[in-house]
Amino acid sequence: MKPALYLPQGIPCAKDLHAHSYSLAQWRECKKSLRVLLLNLMPVKADTEMDIARMLKASGLDVQLLPMKISGQRYKTTSMEHMDRFYLDFEVYEPYYFDRMIITGAPLEQMPFEEVRYWPQLQHIMHWADEHVERTLYICWAAQAGLYEHYGVNKHDLPHKMFGVFNQQVLCPASFLMRGLQPSFKMPNSRHTEVRADEIAEKAGEGLLMIASSDDSGVGVLVTKDGRRTFIVGHLEYSADTLDKEYHRDLDKHLPIQAPQNYYKEDGSIDFSWQTHAVTFYRNWLL
Repeated sequence: MKPALYLPQGIPCAKDLHAHSYSLAQWRECKKSLRVLLLNLMPVKADTEMDIARMLKASGLDVQLLPMKISGQRYKTTSMEHMDRFYLDFEVYEPYYFDRMIITGAPLEQMPFEEVRYWPQLQHIMHWADEHVERTLYICWAAQAGLYEHYGVNKHDLPHKMFGVFNQQVLCPASFLMRGLQPSFKMPNSRHTEVRADEIAEKAGEGLLMIASSDDSGVGVLVTKDGRRTFIVGHLEYSADTLDKEYHRDLDKHLPIQAPQNYYKEDGSIDFSWQTHAVTFYRNWLL
């Protein structure tokens, strides 16, 4: 049989991706595939489900995506019907072991971590993952949260939003995550805060390697020596039009925003310059 992506039965992105389905109540029966937990903290859940599922599908591997939610949370932009139908509470998964886990970004970067309403639960999940998940991928805000929780590295406000697609120089070609990406790759960024390389080096020491960075956008990708934790400050998973949607959303809200850098072609169309790089990165992480 060809490698397949397995998604919860009825989830909207499954049809477009021609994915196989499984019943959430019987999630443990999908035994031959890589089990990938998704803690989706992004506001529009369906968009992120599609972005992540698309990366997993493109890997060419047998993968089962397991959406996970923090119990007791309420959502402004996604219905509880959607969450209850396609997501299981962390406590359901807690007794078991998994191949991979993805923790997404969240629109909370200018809020102190301790003021995030689900911060205690997220702290528990991050430490649980160290014992129950072979590899965990922290994306954008989650990368900042993970660096803060595991190493005490804080985030800092930027004078203006880091917004666009930036070239990332590969600093550690020998890393399994960088196979096929040398000497550089493109990565979207959309954030108001940053983590700083000198503070990471000071607090994390030699156990955490910075394997990609940018002269323009700063720290790019970090990974522990054992490969268990990966922190990616940008959004390789983004679809071609995500930055465009964010740009026009902020314009409509009259927020201070500049057009995303290195994103639009001269004719105004979108340059999906990171697509191949994203697929390569995710396949490396899954293998």
